[in-house]
Amino acid sequence: MRDDTGGGMAGLDAALWRSVAVYRALALVYAAVVIGKNSGGYAHPLGGWAVLGVLTVWTGVATLAYRDPSRRGWPLLSADLAVAFGCILATAWVETPHHIATGRPTLPVSWVAASVLAWAVAGGRRRGVIAALVLGVANLLVHAAAGTAGGMGNTTLNGIVLLFLAGLVVGQVVRLAREAEARLARAVELEAATRERERLARRIHDSVLQVLAMVQRRGGEAGGEAAELGRLAGEQEAALRALIGAGPGTGP
Repeated sequence: MRDDTGGGMAGLDAALWRSVAVYRALALVYAAVVIGKNSGGYAHPLGGWAVLGVLTVWTGVATLAYRDPSRRGWPLLSADLAVAFGCILATAWVETPHHIATGRPTLPVSWVAASVLAWAVAGGRRRGVIAALVLGVANLLVHAAAGTAGGMGNTTLNGIVLLFLAGLVVGQVVRLAREAEARLARAVELEAATRERERLARRIHDSVLQVLAMVQRRGGEAGGEAAELGRLAGEQEAALRALIGAGPGTGP
C-alpha cells in the first residue's frame, strides 16, 4: 500500500508542477507581446529583448528541471526567484523614468508570478508569501532606482498585492490538496487491510469448522469419552456458525 500512497502523492505533485509550467509558458507569451509593443519607447530597446531572451531560456530550463522531483529543492527555487528578481530590476535600466512613473509594467510583467507559484507548490503558503515579498521588494527597488519611489502608482501596488495573494492562496490550496490526498490514501489502505483481515478470518473460520465437524463425527463413531468430546465439538461448531452468520466483520 505504500507504493499506492506514494503514487497518489506523486501524481498530485506532477499535476501541480505541470500547472506551474503551463502558466510560465503562457506568461512568457504575454511578456513577449508587452515587450514587443513597448520596445520603441525603451531607453535601451536591446535590453528589453535581452530580458525576453533570459525569460525564454529560463522558462525552458525551469520547466525541465521541475519535472524531476529530486531537483525541486532550494538551489532550483532560489535560482528561479533570482531570475525573476533580476528581470524585474532590469526594468529600471531598460525603461525610462517617465514610463516607470506613469505605471508601465515591469519587463517580465506577470511571468514573475511563476516563481511565486513554484515556491507555494514546494512549501505551502509560507514560502509563497516569502517569494512574493522578495519580488515586491524588487518592484520597489525599480521605482527607487528611477527616482519615482514617491510616485509609485496603483499598477505597481496592485501587482505586488496580486503576488502576495497568489503565494498565499495557492500555497493554502496546495496544502489542503496534499492533506486530502494523504487522507484518501490512508482510507484506501485501511479498507484494503480490512478486506484482507476479513478474508483471512473466513479462511480460519472454514478451517476451524471443518476440524470441529470432523471431531464431532469421529467422536460419535468412537463412543465413550470421545463421544462426549464430539458432542462438545458439535456445540462449538454450531455456536461458531451462528457467530459468523451474525454479520460481516464479526470475529471469532
